[in-house]
Parts: sequence; C-alpha cells; structure tokens
Amino acid sequence: MNWTAVIDRAIKDRKGPVRIDSTRIVLLLAAMSSVLVLTTCQSGPTPLTAEVPLHLENYLDAATIVGSEVPQDIPEAVVWNFSEPQPDWRPIVPLPSPRNSVKPATVARTEEGLRIKLTKANDGAWGSSGRLTLGGGIFINLPDWRREDWSEILVRARTSDKVRGMDVGFRMREKLGTEGQNYPFKFETTLPMIRDGSVQTYTVRADWSLDYSEQWEGPWRHLGIRFFSGEPVSVDLLSVSVIPKEAVYSGAKTGVMTESRNQSYRRSLYAHTPVTLEYPVRVPAAGRLDFGLGVLRSDTPVKFRIAVEPDGQSAETLFEESYADRESWAQRSVDLSKFAGQAVTLRFEAEADRPGTVALWAAPTLSGPRTTSKPNVIFYIIDGAGAAYMSAYGYNRRTTPNLERLATEGTLFEYAYSNSSWTRPSTPSFLTSLHHSAMGGMRNKRTIPPTNVPTISEHLHQAGYQTALFTSNPNAATMSNLDRGVDVLREKSVEPTSYSSRELHKDYWDWRRDYPGEPYWVHFQTTDVHAPHNPPAPFAGLYVSPERRKLLDEWEKKLRATNRPRSPWGDAFEKAGVDRIEYYAARRDLYTEGMAHQDHQIGRLVERLKAEGEWENTLLIVAADHGADAGSDDSEIAVMDELPPRHWRPNFRPGITRIPMMFIWPGRIQAGKRLAGPASMIDMVPTVLDLLDLPLPEVMQGRSLAPFLLGDTDWEPKPVIFDQFDVDPTSGKLNGQIEVIDGRWGASLEIIQDPDEDERPPEERRP
Repeated sequence: MNWTAVIDRAIKDRKGPVRIDSTRIVLLLAAMSSVLVLTTCQSGPTPLTAEVPLHLENYLDAATIVGSEVPQDIPEAVVWNFSEPQPDWRPIVPLPSPRNSVKPATVARTEEGLRIKLTKANDGAWGSSGRLTLGGGIFINLPDWRREDWSEILVRARTSDKVRGMDVGFRMREKLGTEGQNYPFKFETTLPMIRDGSVQTYTVRADWSLDYSEQWEGPWRHLGIRFFSGEPVSVDLLSVSVIPKEAVYSGAKTGVMTESRNQSYRRSLYAHTPVTLEYPVRVPAAGRLDFGLGVLRSDTPVKFRIAVEPDGQSAETLFEESYADRESWAQRSVDLSKFAGQAVTLRFEAEADRPGTVALWAAPTLSGPRTTSKPNVIFYIIDGAGAAYMSAYGYNRRTTPNLERLATEGTLFEYAYSNSSWTRPSTPSFLTSLHHSAMGGMRNKRTIPPTNVPTISEHLHQAGYQTALFTSNPNAATMSNLDRGVDVLREKSVEPTSYSSRELHKDYWDWRRDYPGEPYWVHFQTTDVHAPHNPPAPFAGLYVSPERRKLLDEWEKKLRATNRPRSPWGDAFEKAGVDRIEYYAARRDLYTEGMAHQDHQIGRLVERLKAEGEWENTLLIVAADHGADAGSDDSEIAVMDELPPRHWRPNFRPGITRIPMMFIWPGRIQAGKRLAGPASMIDMVPTVLDLLDLPLPEVMQGRSLAPFLLGDTDWEPKPVIFDQFDVDPTSGKLNGQIEVIDGRWGASLEIIQDPDEDERPPEERRP
C-alpha cells in the first residue's frame, strides 16, 4: 500500500476536504517516517554497561517492553481533491508594489484538477534578479491549526513545461518583503518539478521552515502553493494533503525519532501509554541518568516514572512527574550513585488517561565519571570564513589574535580548501567524506545525504560519544538531515546572525550541564562572519565608522531599487550611481569586524574549557564550510582584483574555497607546526576517526591527515578536488563543476548537459 493510492481511493468516494481514517495508513506511515522499529524481546541477564555514555534508545532490543499499543483514534489526514470544486482555495493576489504591477496566475478547472497558467503578466512575482521570473499559485485559510501537530504536506501535480519549481508557504504577510518581493507569502520551501508529464507527489515537512524568518508563535492560518518559471508555462495541480504528526508515530509500538521543541531537536525514544520498558544495566560509579520529557498533546498529561530494581530486591521509584507541555522539553536527571556497581533493572514507565498517548524520552543516557582515554572533540566550523581575512593567515589587520595563539599550540594548514562553494553541498560532504557528486548531486533545497551513508556524528554516537550540533544555519542541520546520530541539535534563530557564536556557546554549556558524561562530540557551525553583517560592540565600528555604515545602507537601497543582479560585472552599480570599489571595500570591512568578534568568542570558549578542566582532554578543530565570497551576500569582497570582470568563477579561487584549518590536542598533536601543501575538508572524517583510533568508513573519498598531525615525516600532501553538481529534474543528468588544485596550479571543468536550458543570464556564464 502507498500513500498516493490511499488518497486516490478516498478521493473517488468523497467530495470537498477528505478526512482519511488513519488506521488505513499505518503501514505506509511506518515506511515514511524513518521510524526504527525494534523488537520487544528480553536479551538475557547480561546487563548493559556504561564505560562510555550508554544511549538507552539504541538498546530497545535489550529491553523488555510491556504495553505500548498503538491507539485506534489517530487524528485524520486532510486531503483536498481538485477534481471536485474547492471554493476555499483562491488565487494568490500579489501585494501592490511601486516597482511593478503583477497579476495573479490564471486558474482554470479541468476534469482532473486545477490548471495554473503563468504568463508575462505574472512577471516579477518572485525574486529581484532582473530577469524574467513568472510566479503564481493558490492558497487557503486554515482554521487556526498548529504546525507542530502536522508532519507532512503532500502535493500531487503534473507538468511538461519548463517549470523551475514549486514553493509551499505557511503564513501570509501584509506588506512587501525586505527585497521588495510583492508576494504575500515568503516562500522558502522550494522543490524542483519533474517535467515529463507524469503525475508526481511532492513532500514538504509541515512542522518547520527552511528559513528562520518563517518561524513564529501562534496558529497556522494559511497554506499557499506557488509555481515559478522563466517562461510561460502551465501546471496541473491535482490534490494537496496534510498528514497529522500523531499518525507518524502509529507505525510501531516503540521506536526512535528526532522530535523538535523551540528549535531544539532531540533524538527520542517513543512509546504509547500505558507502557513499561525495563533495561538490565550495571550502574557505574557516580552513575546518573539524564533525559528529557516530551509529549505531542497538551490536553492529556503523561505521568512519567523512573524506577530501579536491584537483583532480589523491591523496585524503588526515583522519579515521577506529570507533564503536558508540548511546546518545550523538560530536562531531568536521576542520581543512581547509591546503586554503583550493582546489576539492576532500570524501569521507564508512562501512563495517561487517553490510552495510546505518545510519551517521549529525549536522549536517555546513563553515564558515570570519565574512564576513557579518548578525547572530547569540538569541531568548530566558522560558516563562510575566508582564511585571507585572518591575521593567523597573514592578513594585515589583527582580526584573529586568539586563533594565532591557538596555532602555536597545534598544527595549522596554510592552504586548506572546502570541497564546495556553499554550505548545502559542502557540509554533508565533509561530514561523510564523500564528494557531492558521489551522493547524487543537488536535486532541490531538501536534498539530503543517502541514509546508508553514515555521518561522523553517527560514527561517534555508535562508539559511545555523546553528540551535539549547535548552529544558526539550517543548511548545516535540518535542511540537510544532519541531525542523524545527534543526541541534541540546537538549530537556533539568531538575530542578528553576527551574534551567533555568543548564543551557541551558551547552548553548549547548558548541554554540558545537562549531559556531563564524556567523551563527547560537538559540532559548532556559527554565522558571525556570514551576511548580513551586524557585529556587536565593541567590534561594530572597528573598521567601519557609523557614517560609512549609514552610507553603505543607502547604497544597498539604491542597488535593490535597480532590480538588477548585483555582481562585479553587471551594470547595477552604474544604474544606481554607486562606486563599486567603495561598496565592496565597505562590505569587506564589515566582514572583518565579524571575524574579530568570532575570534574573541573562540578565545572565551577556550578559556572556559581550561578553567573547567576539560582542555587537556579535548581535540579542537577549527575550520570553515566555504570561503568569504559565498558568505558575503553576493558581494565578491575576497576576489576584487584576482580575475578580470566577466570571467567565469572556478571554485578553487581563494575567495570562494580557501579556508582556515587547524587542529589542537594538547600533548598529542605537534605544536606550532604548519603545512604549506593543500588539504581538503573532505579529509575530515578519516582524520578524526584515525586520531580517535576508531574504524574508518568502508567507503570514503578523503584521506587521513592524522599521520602528519602526529609527526610522520614521510606523509605528503595530495591535490585537492572540488565538485558541485545540480541534477536536472527531468533527465537526471548532472550539471556543475569538477576541479582540482595542487597548491600551484588549478584546472576546472564545467559540465552543462543542455546549454540551451542554462538559466543563468549571459554575463554569468563562462565565456
């Protein structure tokens, strides 16, 4: 059985909004939700041990599970079938704009659904690039739903025209967007469309947005579907479905799923009340159990209990709490030190007045004092950090004094490169040691690494590490499905973005308080140097005076008003009367203010690690996902004088991919050492696993840098490879670039399967 077939059958039977009995889709939802379905068998008397933190959600096969029956009254899916009249859906009407007057798309009924036609009357409905961009769609008002109650939106559609893609919007706005876009929705959930005339089902998550500006509190009142193209096209829209979240949990009695609350994602063990889970464990010295509590509904409190039953003794309840706040996690800890050294049964219980209510235990972890020689690992990625703007790499401003000092305590790679030019393709690659093309290329904004390709977090979680990810860039987390193997993900909206490190460091120390077990892996990905640039005092004004900043803001408004691409080779600057050299110089100086703030925060982090006694047991890696150019809001601050105007931009240009890379591990990695040869972020996974003496991946494209870091004099660098590919949604062919650089020379090959479909304006194409 598949979901589309279920919808089709329901549509044939009823008109208007269709509500589907959720018991008919249990098998399907089990397949859709990536739920780990585990057996409920007793593994025998051998207790689980916690020499390293014991992730109990990983050991459901060792637990005895009583109860946890899936309920029959699961909320129903809602389906709108457009082969029948749906008067509540109406065309999206663009907002009035001083720039242009945009008409709503033409919407007409067919036997199968709605035909949405885009013409030149719809030009300017999306974007501000200055080229032909047509857009239009439909929307509906919703009855004060909560997005957290829903899991997915399914859109069934068909086209054979050159439609660029489809967007789903969640909230209407009443005034023009910051870039002057005149659509009442801010669309960020973009998917490409298959253009072979076949009916396709497109899936979008309903409980989070791809852009932090779409996050909000309060009810979900609107749902919009829009299509966009560079030429007149038509799309047949057949149906829209919304799947309730509780239905996702109906696929199994128990399992593991990542659930979010207030931008905090937890790897959670779930079950249905009433339930009892019993684990045989041996309690370590100073043992403690750390966990979060979560629920899906506020109308039915769940009573959680934790009990311990030593061999031959009565069970003792150590924790009991009723919880009903579906907005937040409740972080709790139970002291097990009185049972140190004993083999006990650790019992998790949950009950509620409504049978089948979902109970969540977030990252339940049993730990004791450090007993391993393996280090903690702090993997610190400065999003958009260009090495050329760091004094640690010779920049003539003292932007990174703390990184300069850290370089004397560890090893610095002078010519390190990211493997792609921006976050989305780069981050999954360096977390898996597979180039972007090897994982299939970029298909859409929700392209994720294949599930059979483990990330470094998964490797280390399997080895017993506690794992966390703290980022203010969703491209490095949920948008790339990089919460895999992560106990706690804090994907935090930080405004302005330049304050990112300060906020994420606080979240890190909160996590260490809640989960103090060792060893741990933490991945930071901060946006202090990423545009827009608004560093806090005293770094604001360090290189850009208030008067100069005001002038830059005025220039920005003039450039936006031209409705033209802002690039060194375009004519937007001449049209706006803006000096491009002064403009880029000001943006460069704002960027370096953010770099100075980021360096300051890293220095504070290291100081506290030393004060807390964790520094000697910590491997610190500082690097970046790409260079300064891609992080600078289309201002090529790093490459002003490297290549002539109108020249095609290979990725190996220093401003795009040259990044910092340094490793510090007190007493283990050589101090003050530097490598002048090339190194790549694709080498990160094998390097970390090699340093930790853990098995390397069966498939990888990087090589370990550990021999060099540990003093092997025979180790030699090798050329660095870059690749970055998009996938044509119809043919499945790759379009993009593959490049190589050996430290002195570089070569770049651009692959375009069908040059006639290259949608870039002529001035952005290679001569």
